Amino acid sequence: MREEDETLVLRARAGDAEAFDVLVRRHMRTAYAVALSVVMEPTDAEDVVQDSFISALERLDSCQPDRFAAWLMRIVRNRAISLQRRRRVRRSEPLEWADGVKSAEDPGTDLDRARLREQLLEAMAPLPERQREVLLLHDLEGWRHREIGEALGMKEGTVRYTLFRARRAVRERLGYEETRKEEP
Repeated sequence: MREEDETLVLRARAGDAEAFDVLVRRHMRTAYAVALSVVMEPTDAEDVVQDSFISALERLDSCQPDRFAAWLMRIVRNRAISLQRRRRVRRSEPLEWADGVKSAEDPGTDLDRARLREQLLEAMAPLPERQREVLLLHDLEGWRHREIGEALGMKEGTVRYTLFRARRAVRERLGYEETRKEEP
């Protein structure tokens, strides 16, 4: 049986390191998606997530146990924004995503995935930060509109509209044209 976040937070507050480890594993992908939506660099997003979990552990007593996910995503988002502000002072070219790690899959497939990832990030880069967050949380992480709204402080209808606009903008940037049926 899967323990609720609320129970895990209470156990972690009491010093149970395993409970916090479960929370980390449970929310790692989502935290990464939120960080990536802001910083747009995979290695920076990983750093933000690590810093955010350390901060969350240090401040766990200030968390409402039943709102852990939303509380954590606010920490991640704020840390990512802070990193972006610091990085604006010194800009450099990002390192290539292919960092010499070998894959068990076909190298051609890895190359295709790397190209697709690059195209998607390029298409998402001009989006407003909030649109990137909503798009990644919904389409990559599978969050529901209501959950996104709670985590980001938005109404559910606003989340839906933001997602619609983000998807439309990415499709346009990737060269997909909306096909409409013409009436005879």
